[in-house]
Amino acid sequence: MKRTFNLLLLFCMSIPVFAQQVEFTEYDLDNGLHVILHQDNTVPVATVGVMYHVGSKDETEGRTGFAHFFEHLLFEGTKNIERGEWFNIVAANGGSNNANTSQDRTFYYETFPSNAIEIGLWMESERMLHPIINQIGVDTQNEVVKEEKRSRIDNAPYGKVAYATGINKHLFKKHPYKNSVIGTMDDLNAAQLDEFIAFFEKFYGPNNATLVVAGNFEKNEMKKMVQDYFGSIKSKPEVKRVNIKEDPIKETIVKTEYDSNIQIPLKVHVYRIPGMSHRDSYVMSMISSILTDGKSSRLYKRMVDDEKVALQVLAFPRPMEDYGTYVMGALPMGDTPLDKLAEIMDDEVEKLRTELISEREFQKLQNKFENRFVSSNSSIQGIASSLATYNVLYGDTDLINEEIEIYRSITREEIQEVAQKYLQENKRLDLDYLPESDKEQK
Repeated sequence: MKRTFNLLLLFCMSIPVFAQQVEFTEYDLDNGLHVILHQDNTVPVATVGVMYHVGSKDETEGRTGFAHFFEHLLFEGTKNIERGEWFNIVAANGGSNNANTSQDRTFYYETFPSNAIEIGLWMESERMLHPIINQIGVDTQNEVVKEEKRSRIDNAPYGKVAYATGINKHLFKKHPYKNSVIGTMDDLNAAQLDEFIAFFEKFYGPNNATLVVAGNFEKNEMKKMVQDYFGSIKSKPEVKRVNIKEDPIKETIVKTEYDSNIQIPLKVHVYRIPGMSHRDSYVMSMISSILTDGKSSRLYKRMVDDEKVALQVLAFPRPMEDYGTYVMGALPMGDTPLDKLAEIMDDEVEKLRTELISEREFQKLQNKFENRFVSSNSSIQGIASSLATYNVLYGDTDLINEEIEIYRSITREEIQEVAQKYLQENKRLDLDYLPESDKEQK
């Protein structure tokens, strides 16, 4: 969901925060709400965010899409915020807000000029305490989600790859990661109002949430406001976490997907990797960078620049809490067969598996991750998101300062070992992503 207001505020939100060390205070309220405060009085804004530990993996089979649906539904209104007024209140106070959902969590946030930050606390406490969940809101947001699905997935070129709807269903047979975050319209259409209410009651308690406030405020005053707005909200029964193990992939999964929105096919290899907090997941991020991060990456230089067999290459890890996926692929130039692209991708992977990267390439890699780490914490809004994410999904808020040490400690030998461990032909999905016209010609 993308709703933004006030260009001046957006400019303020992007003001660089040059301090490398992010100082913060964290504690729990009696109701179980985890609170993280990052005070920075050098900026004119502050962000209030609440991350709930609920995502698409927590949904019931046959009722996919609930977590993402709530990302929309909980802007409908509350006991004290009239329907349709949420965004008007934010805009009238010079603020911006947004929300997003993944397989593992849902994050809501507002950024205001610092003298209006109490409004953000009030609005998020309203969302947690007594939102209005009724049939009018469900029907309205159902149409919004349908349009989002059409624009981002159904009618978007390569949408099934970009949003993993054409990938995860092949890699996961047991774990709910097999389902799309946006869900299916059939599931949402079939859901009854009491099911939406029950979903809220199960997952939207303070003891399943982390509140983060980052920016210009006084810590003691903020602690009092947090207690005033959130302290009286009652905790809910503890959420039982998903604990489903996938069987290892032992044979290549060969599949074909079709897309009516494309004319150029795509060759994709996808590997299942460990969850985001596993050290090997960090190494895989580095491997991804080596292969296709920028025009100096190995696959880009060879396939696009030198041999001119590809229009573009791609590779990115999708880190998730329980498992992750690593996607790599290429768009062919002209009549280049997809098998040729696969051959070159495998050849470059084999080099990583059998040869140490050079000291020069390794230093370049380290520099890139240093810069990426600094950039992720270069705005108040970015810091708020990082603090919440590290706490909820990694269980370690200190990673906002310490994660770079993990990357610094990764060795060339470790990169080779992890490539050997996960980038095996018999442990992957081999996907041909083709124009719909190819299917019709068969």
